[in-house]
Amino acid sequence: MELNPEIYEKQLVVERKHLDNREHVNNVQYVQWVQDIAEEHWEVRATDEQKAQVIWVVVKHEISYKNEAFLGEQVLLQTYVGAATHVTSTRHVIIKNSDTGKLLAEAKTTWCLLDAESKKPVKISEELKRVFMQ
Repeated sequence: MELNPEIYEKQLVVERKHLDNREHVNNVQYVQWVQDIAEEHWEVRATDEQKAQVIWVVVKHEISYKNEAFLGEQVLLQTYVGAATHVTSTRHVIIKNSDTGKLLAEAKTTWCLLDAESKKPVKISEELKRVFMQ
């Protein structure tokens, strides 16, 4: 049986705190959403034992801003984990307007797996890869 990446989703509403002085969602807020959904996906899917043994840290964010989002709009965040190397994996995040389906931003982030105690990189096991698969 072939496993496919699990697409994890979250909906939110744009609040005043998400806006910049141009009255649309601040670029930094998109980066925060990318970080938040990645961490939430890990928290939901990993076992307590896995969370105690390893941690993930961001090595690189690549974000493309496509359209603006405004106060009160419904936003859909979707994420999945793609390719993995020895100690890193690539996570994709798609951010859309929930009502129109319009793409607002897309991101590709590289995460490195660390031992929770030593903070040194550790190999991504097949078991850990399966955490994000269905």
